Amino acid sequence: MGWIRIKNMVFHTFNGVLSEEKKLGQRLEVDVELNFPIEKQVLHDDLNETVNYAAVYQAVEAFIQTHNYNLIESLANRVADTVLAKYSQIQTIKVRIRKYAVPINGIFDHVEIEVEKQNA
Repeated sequence: MGWIRIKNMVFHTFNGVLSEEKKLGQRLEVDVELNFPIEKQVLHDDLNETVNYAAVYQAVEAFIQTHNYNLIESLANRVADTVLAKYSQIQTIKVRIRKYAVPINGIFDHVEIEVEKQNA
């Protein structure tokens, strides 16, 4: 099984629990990993045989820019559902979201969540 990875997509969003997050927004970084049988499906050097990662990027961007959630866990779940619904050849998707502006009294780089889903 092959993987397509789109790493470090950066979006300014208005996701979060706090009113400041909803008002000012913040930067989120998103990784998407797509698992499907590249070895069996991509035989003729034809874009129609694979998953167009430019189109996946656009789908992720459009969803993230038009949906706001309290939890980045919810956002990751819905991004995964959206991509899986568009691309039936994807068997597994992993979505990682990193959030840097987290209201925790401590020293750390970021919080990252990951979800993994299978296509039905």
